[in-house]
Amino acid sequence: MTQTSRTDPLLGRLVDGRYLITRRIARGGMATVYLADDQRLTRTVAIKVMHENLGEDEDFTARFDREARAAARLSHPNVVSVFDQGMDDGRPYIVMEYVEGSTLRQVMTRETPMTPSRALALIQQVAEAVAAAHEAGIVHRDLKPENVLISRRGQLKVADFGLARAVTAHTATANGMLIGTVSYIAPELVTHGHADTRCDVYAMGVVLYEMLTGRKPHTGESPIQVAYSHVHNEISPPSQAAPEQWRGTANAVPDYVDALVLAAATRQPAERPHDARVLAEHVAAAREAIAQGRLNDPELAARMRTTVLENDALATEQVPLMMSLTPEPTNPTLVFTPANVAEPGPAPVAVGGAEPPLPSPSAQPLQQRRARRSRTARTSLVVLLVSALVLGVGAWYLMAGRFTTTPDFTSLTQVQAQALAAEKGFPVTFDADYSETIPVGQVVRTDPAVGERIPYGGTITAFLSRGPERYAVPSLAGRTVDEAQQVIADAHLAAGKITEVWDENIELGKVISSSPAAGKMVKPKTEVDLKVSKGPAPIKVVSYVDKPFTEAKAYYEGQGLVVQVSAEKNNSKIAAGNVISSDPKDGTVPKGGTISFVVSKGPVMVEVPNVIGMNANQAEKALTDVGFKVAWEKVFWGRSVWSTDPGVGTMAPKGSTITVKLA
Repeated sequence: MTQTSRTDPLLGRLVDGRYLITRRIARGGMATVYLADDQRLTRTVAIKVMHENLGEDEDFTARFDREARAAARLSHPNVVSVFDQGMDDGRPYIVMEYVEGSTLRQVMTRETPMTPSRALALIQQVAEAVAAAHEAGIVHRDLKPENVLISRRGQLKVADFGLARAVTAHTATANGMLIGTVSYIAPELVTHGHADTRCDVYAMGVVLYEMLTGRKPHTGESPIQVAYSHVHNEISPPSQAAPEQWRGTANAVPDYVDALVLAAATRQPAERPHDARVLAEHVAAAREAIAQGRLNDPELAARMRTTVLENDALATEQVPLMMSLTPEPTNPTLVFTPANVAEPGPAPVAVGGAEPPLPSPSAQPLQQRRARRSRTARTSLVVLLVSALVLGVGAWYLMAGRFTTTPDFTSLTQVQAQALAAEKGFPVTFDADYSETIPVGQVVRTDPAVGERIPYGGTITAFLSRGPERYAVPSLAGRTVDEAQQVIADAHLAAGKITEVWDENIELGKVISSSPAAGKMVKPKTEVDLKVSKGPAPIKVVSYVDKPFTEAKAYYEGQGLVVQVSAEKNNSKIAAGNVISSDPKDGTVPKGGTISFVVSKGPVMVEVPNVIGMNANQAEKALTDVGFKVAWEKVFWGRSVWSTDPGVGTMAPKGSTITVKLA
């Protein structure tokens, strides 16, 4: 809601000697809402001042007073508090808590379709507020996103409890019309005007459907067609209209949420939750199931169709409603009904003084009786024709004659739109909306839309272009995936693909970069792809067997591994200082991990024993006993050992060959 620029005589006025009006917030068909300073308690309040013509009706004033007092008794964190009410210069007014922020309609315009988790979190607060009213015997009758305010801290507050009842009673009596936003009106209100707690449940069901799908379940080219759809058509499961890309994901609409919406917005009142408390309990159960990751739960879906709470199943009495506490007007009420919904009219009532008693039929001559019957028939025919004419004219006026169509304000500036509205006789208020094609400051659309029916003198809301809706891609580097996806959703964008890559500098599981890049302006719901770190790339194990350990150590330390020597062993085939084996011997090692080596100490060295002078058999035994092999070389006749190679007393590798010379 935004302030208009039109001159207002109430601006700057001190209402009832207490409330100083500072600016106008919004104007509707029945009242104007202002921002005011409470001079007595020094606080900012919202004051709703009814239009002048309503103050002239004493019955309306009395009813308004009663309903405002009843609403003031409501105390709940999700209900807009009513502080005061009264009359000022012949106009009823009501003083309410001022909620700085936006309406649920504005949030829905930006965010729908919403995930089930988000939509249920919002409708839960609405249901809790309405439940408190139902427990106090108050039926709202006109629940809609425009009547739900959201503070800057995100708290929802429902407004106008009880006022719809007072306004409806007045207008139904005076004008024969049905009050209530047609997009959310319960079928029984259309057909016979009766409202109870289940009418509010129906409205919340329709609002929940719209939040989940981004569209209203009942549409038409005129309000009458929309009302007809409410009466004759059941809504479809919201999962069928939710985004296809959500199906099979955590954002999909579960079967129990489908059942919750279908039960709340069914045409038959007896099949809906009995009141908002039952609905709130169903919503809480659905939220818990979603939090636990249950994508479907047939048992819970069946429970969503129960109309009372389990501990209330034995209750047999309905809580008295506020509407039953206020006397109904004695004037007959005419209610809009679809063309093929027949409603019985009131029984004929005698008008005027009583006729003198007629003589008994047997005492009247036959001719007189025939003349009287003829006159009676003619009179009845005339009355019937006149009644038909009056009803026809009245029906034409109510359904067509009192309406015109909304002018085309498209692409007009605010000044031009105000001039056109004044020329056509319509009050106009202004709001803002995004547009890809209409320049900033020009009218994008109106509510009611161009060509839709609107009562003569009805208020039109014109939405001025804010230009294309664009959002900056937030900075995501260094965040976890969950954190990044939440930031993306908060920025009105959508999470895209996740690609994992090795990175030397970014911690495992943290975002490296995004595409589109941070700071780029993009359309809402644009998918943002993430590149996420898998940590440093692992080091491939390269074989250094029979190569110097010093070379292996230098290589792996250069790759960022910790190098250890697990053992040193003698090896007759691998030279001392060379690598015998590694652990692991192949594969990869994470960066910063450890690789260990077994290093050769070379072969075992043995001293060559003294075999000089021994015969061949003695020398061979002595050498083989200590691990040598023997090779013979004869000199002269070769009977005893003359020399050895290597020589006696030297160290030689165990297993090596000793050459023995015999002489």
